[in-house]
Amino acid sequence: MRVKGAGALALLVAALWPVVAPAQEGGEDGQWTMPARDYAATRYSPLAQISVANAGRLRPVWTFSTGVLGGHEGQPLVVGHTLYVVTPYPNVLYAFDLTRPDYPLKWKYRPDVDPNAVGIACCDAINRGAFYADGKIVYNLLDGRTVAIDTATGKELWKTKIADLSQGETTPVAPFIVRRRVIVGASGGEFGIHGWVKGLDLRTGRLAWTAYNMGPDSEMLAWPGTVRSFYEKGKDLGVTTWPKDAWAHGGGPVWGWMSYDPRLDLVYYGVGNPGPYNPEQRPGDNKWTASVLARRPDDGALVWAYQFTPHDSWDYDATAEMILADLTIGGEERSVLVHFDKNGFAYTLDRATGEVLVAEPFVNVSWAKRVDRVSGHPVVDSSKLTGASRGNVKDICPSLEGGKTPAAPAAYSARTGLFYVPTNNLCMDYEAVTATRIAGTPFIGANTPYHAGPGGHLGAFIAWDARVGRKVWEIDEPYPVWSGVLATAGNVVFYGTLDGWFKAADATSGRLLWKFKVGSGVVGNPIAYMGPDGKPYVAVYAGIGGDWFLLAGDVRSDDPADVRPPADFMRDIARHTSQGGMVWLFGLGP
Repeated sequence: MRVKGAGALALLVAALWPVVAPAQEGGEDGQWTMPARDYAATRYSPLAQISVANAGRLRPVWTFSTGVLGGHEGQPLVVGHTLYVVTPYPNVLYAFDLTRPDYPLKWKYRPDVDPNAVGIACCDAINRGAFYADGKIVYNLLDGRTVAIDTATGKELWKTKIADLSQGETTPVAPFIVRRRVIVGASGGEFGIHGWVKGLDLRTGRLAWTAYNMGPDSEMLAWPGTVRSFYEKGKDLGVTTWPKDAWAHGGGPVWGWMSYDPRLDLVYYGVGNPGPYNPEQRPGDNKWTASVLARRPDDGALVWAYQFTPHDSWDYDATAEMILADLTIGGEERSVLVHFDKNGFAYTLDRATGEVLVAEPFVNVSWAKRVDRVSGHPVVDSSKLTGASRGNVKDICPSLEGGKTPAAPAAYSARTGLFYVPTNNLCMDYEAVTATRIAGTPFIGANTPYHAGPGGHLGAFIAWDARVGRKVWEIDEPYPVWSGVLATAGNVVFYGTLDGWFKAADATSGRLLWKFKVGSGVVGNPIAYMGPDGKPYVAVYAGIGGDWFLLAGDVRSDDPADVRPPADFMRDIARHTSQGGMVWLFGLGP
């Protein structure tokens, strides 16, 4: 398989990213200061020392047990010569000194987190990581508070309540910082929240603005003369596309990843599912759920929005990452946003307006036939529409886990010009029922058993050409792939698997170069950094989790009461992994 073309994103990032605060220095080779390493959300490291020729020499050089059994999503940070680790609930923050032998602990911040958040969190009590800026590590506690910690002392500088547990809001999302603004969101789409994003002041933690994802334009901060969406241009679409007042408890959470274009001064983020899962209770397009929104970071003003799945009937959250790149589309150089949606389509959008340039399925898709470029809407297969009156609708692909889980971010290589994507090969049956909303309780209304898609394997790791919308190569995996991806200038890509392997592959061909058993399934995101010894390292969390309705079946051995049967579609997962909580560092051996 040959790869044509290459991206110029590394040069773009270096030329355009303004150095306003230390957070913007994530482009330095030796550090990893924000979740995706850069504002473009590429998860691309320019370190080339680990290469196709020597990746087979990778060896573990250090491990650390977090002391927590649970889904270890997110990623460590490396700032200067300090490694920062955030655990799942109770959200402990560790700082390790990489300049001293055995990387001793510099300090540890242990917050007091409300345990009631554990029972409310939808899909495991996870944390998606921290962000470094202006001498602070900023991250969210599960119980709806954002904290800033002094990197020199480990002392708390400020703490701000942003979410309401009583409404079903929890905050596993990683904050995103642009200049003076800390941008945060909340989970809770399964509880019928009124989804939002908020901007805090980086210095003080004070709330600067709140922007809702549905509702009247005044609450969405959609000001006349500012909005320039390519498609829908009407007024108060966040109200008129819902039944009366349903938008006020329609879901629309923000729990995924964000990116930023400094030239356009726009932050991009995805919005989750509408509620309830029974779509007959909410006729209309239900804007702006299952959408991407572009806002100005300083004041939160909405500039454009695009809805991937209007009137979402399948729980196709759009909270996955929005990767920014410059690609040649149809012979023209375009500044684009690339998004691998839960609905199974990979989108290449113009990032100034939201125009769809390319939209092709990256996994097996049965709910829609294609995406219409003129309207931007999917052409839906009416036999796959769901609702309480339609009974049990069979063989909808992908399942509500998505063609890619939004929690596991893809990566873009400036060297190959390709995107590297962890995917699921799952389909579902969908039987909707009428749901009643009671604040703080699940507002769902569907039974959705899964089964394997074509080929029988449950997942794959793929390379994707977003210029034309085609798969370049694929590595089939026996289980869904729920780890994030790291791409490097050494032409190596890294990812992990649910059965506990951490792997490296040739970014051009997909040839497996190396793998190591890390003990517990990987749902975290690998990073690369340069150590103070001048050597390159790769770090990753191991700790299976993320959705205990799926990952049941004796994967937790410390709880004798945990006798849940295994999920029907992967009954043997406990033969390969159990819960864990480890940080692994790998370096090149002799």
